[in-house]
Amino acid sequence: MSKQFDVIVIGAGPGGYIAAIRAAQLGMNVACIDEWKNASGGAAPGGTCTNVGCIPSKALLQSSEHFEHATKHFAEHGISTGKVTMDVATMIGRKDAVVKQNNDGILYLFKKNKVSFFHGRGSFARAVDGGYEVKVAGKAEELLTAKQVIVATGSNARALPGVEFDEVNVLSNDGALAIGAVPKKLGVIGSGVIGLEMGSVWRRLGADVTVLEGLPTFLGAVDEQVAKEAKKAFDKQGLKIELGVKIGEVKNGKKGVSIAYANAKGEERKLDVDKLIVSIGRVPNTTGLNPEAVGLQLDERGAIVVDADCKTNLPGVWAVGDVVRGPMLAHKAEEEGVAVAERIAGQHGHVNFNTIPWVIYTSPEIAWVGRTEQQLKADGVKYKAGSFPFLANGRARALGDTTGFVKFLADAATDEILGVHIVGPLASELIAEAVVAMEFKASSEDIARICHAHPSLSEATKEAALAVDKRTLNF
Repeated sequence: MSKQFDVIVIGAGPGGYIAAIRAAQLGMNVACIDEWKNASGGAAPGGTCTNVGCIPSKALLQSSEHFEHATKHFAEHGISTGKVTMDVATMIGRKDAVVKQNNDGILYLFKKNKVSFFHGRGSFARAVDGGYEVKVAGKAEELLTAKQVIVATGSNARALPGVEFDEVNVLSNDGALAIGAVPKKLGVIGSGVIGLEMGSVWRRLGADVTVLEGLPTFLGAVDEQVAKEAKKAFDKQGLKIELGVKIGEVKNGKKGVSIAYANAKGEERKLDVDKLIVSIGRVPNTTGLNPEAVGLQLDERGAIVVDADCKTNLPGVWAVGDVVRGPMLAHKAEEEGVAVAERIAGQHGHVNFNTIPWVIYTSPEIAWVGRTEQQLKADGVKYKAGSFPFLANGRARALGDTTGFVKFLADAATDEILGVHIVGPLASELIAEAVVAMEFKASSEDIARICHAHPSLSEATKEAALAVDKRTLNF
């Protein structure tokens, strides 16, 4: 006999667990199913983000940044350390502890909000009167029934054709987060978020890192001026980035990986590395969901087809996050999860895709929201631009990191902010002000007239907004 709920959520990543908690807060009886396991076989909710994505990567980035500061920058502050070494096992252990804290935090939130959690793989069994039957394949098989089902099964790393992930030599983001020792030579295919962040981690720790990118431009989705500044910084750091390459045969052997490729000039090259990280995108995860049992529609990529409100082709079935259209970002999934829970409750949940921020947590950090200058030009939008360098910011000088700038793009007629782009220290935090401003349809003058603390990096934001109208306070 199946257990009855108002809402069943399949997947406990950022979209799923947030949707489950919000639905419970709105008075619904909610079940959430998730199959992630920790090293001991216990439940590990949080999806890719918590287990092998956002959270562990930031833990490693922080550890590697501390190491680089100690080896290269402490002396500038009068700090003598002697020989500095990195215990990779301890670094990985700390990363694992951070992940577990987040896993446990989600389980606590489920308990606090009275969400029934089921550890196992969730899949559609059949449609029943007024709802759907969902099977949980865990230690024991269970059947759950609900009128409303939210699918939040996330995504998986895309492999190179003919080259499987063994997570020993050829690594996805999962394996890249668990390398046991600093490789002498590390190859990365793909210069997106994962490739740059993981490449940065191991470069800081001493690896010789080469990034191979198929596209002729670096960070094509980023504002061109920002991408050029970031590339210049990465080159200076020793991160080798080759653009416009065509990957040929990849051989995975006992001693490492050999990658044959043609460079941008068409010249044949070979790269021999100890480890290879493949970061060429992600694919929606519908494996084992059994969508055909209920007639759930998928597109040609395997993503679940939804409308603007995250409704599928089936009444009462919704889908959010990486498994549907739109950017594969944890915070986008969270926003959709909340919105769907509220729609089920009869409210008017809303997600504004135009104000979803993007961040790359390298050094310098790269963050942006809204449209790029090249997009505005292509769309024929008349705009004004203003920028301000961190080199002229007192707080950045005190930090010892003056790389980059803040850039504002505003409508030429109304002054409404159309996009904000930041490359430099703590860009991930500074971008939030721009998101709030754009959500409330602010003008660049609004930001320029707001009092910002002195000295602070946010003064660069104020100065960039002032520069839109060719004014400056020259802090």
